[in-house]
Amino acid sequence: MLVLGIETSCDETAVALYDSEQGLLGHRLYSQVALHAEYGGVVPELAARDHIRKLEPLIGDLMSSTGRKLADLDGIAYTVGPGLSGALLVGASLGRSLAWGLGIPAIGIHHMEGHLLAPMLEADKPDFPFLALLVSGGHTLLADVAGVGDYTILGESLDDAVGEAFDKAAKLLGLGYPGGPAISRAAETGTPGRFDFPRPMTDRPGLDFSYSGLKTFTLTTANNHDLDDQTIADIALAFQDAATDSLVIKCRRAIRKTGHRALVVAGGVGANQSLREKLAVLADEEGARVHFPRPEFCTDNGAMIAHVGCLRLQGGEHDALDVSVRPRWSLEDLRPPGQ
Repeated sequence: MLVLGIETSCDETAVALYDSEQGLLGHRLYSQVALHAEYGGVVPELAARDHIRKLEPLIGDLMSSTGRKLADLDGIAYTVGPGLSGALLVGASLGRSLAWGLGIPAIGIHHMEGHLLAPMLEADKPDFPFLALLVSGGHTLLADVAGVGDYTILGESLDDAVGEAFDKAAKLLGLGYPGGPAISRAAETGTPGRFDFPRPMTDRPGLDFSYSGLKTFTLTTANNHDLDDQTIADIALAFQDAATDSLVIKCRRAIRKTGHRALVVAGGVGANQSLREKLAVLADEEGARVHFPRPEFCTDNGAMIAHVGCLRLQGGEHDALDVSVRPRWSLEDLRPPGQ
């Protein structure tokens, strides 16, 4: 089965072709980072308009580069949530309309399910069941993944997502957008131990996260010091250490609670090198293995949508002719393909 995947949930326009027998054939991505940088974050209306401009040319380029035609498609998958309503509607409208015109089935995909199963695109695939840490600009959660479509949320952020906290901290320090890479770069020259930031919600039991307090602590620290280049680097390092340490502490608890020996890390923050190094140490200490998608599949991408879409279309699922999106949608609402 040959499936076209479309991802337009936020600020990246992405498409991919996935074949059930040959695997991923190709993918294309256009990032809107430069468009939103001057605003310090994603502007929903601008995001939707840019998806409209970029989506069709990306599909055309993908089909041409892989030597396939639209008539070769057996199905189309597109993200329907969670995400920005306007952005989601662009991908869903084009995907559903194209499928109708071609007379093939279409399926709306949960954005976070795509991320959770992205490591299945790699040669070193984790076996079910496994523990998943999803860390991005919009989501921070730990999930017990029993199988495709069988997810139990163990803990999630009660306020800001960790990626959102990185963006806000970077803005406070004048480091620009997106915040994750900016904080990471600044932290490289930071002085270890100059600032000691709290590790939020690690002094109490449970697997939930919180980052609003860490953002406030960063603001207070910045306001109490002259922000020369070294001080900015030192604050960035302290922030990064606190944010990543809290993730590692909760992952250790989750591994011990579930007994799983495979940890999947997905989402844009999963590309943070400090977090990767700390989780590698954690896995070694706990006798577990940690699985990351390749860096280009940590952020939003079409490959993860095409992959999950293929699994669900093969299970007999497909959408009706109407076009609808779900900006808010829990992972626990999903069911295994065909159920």
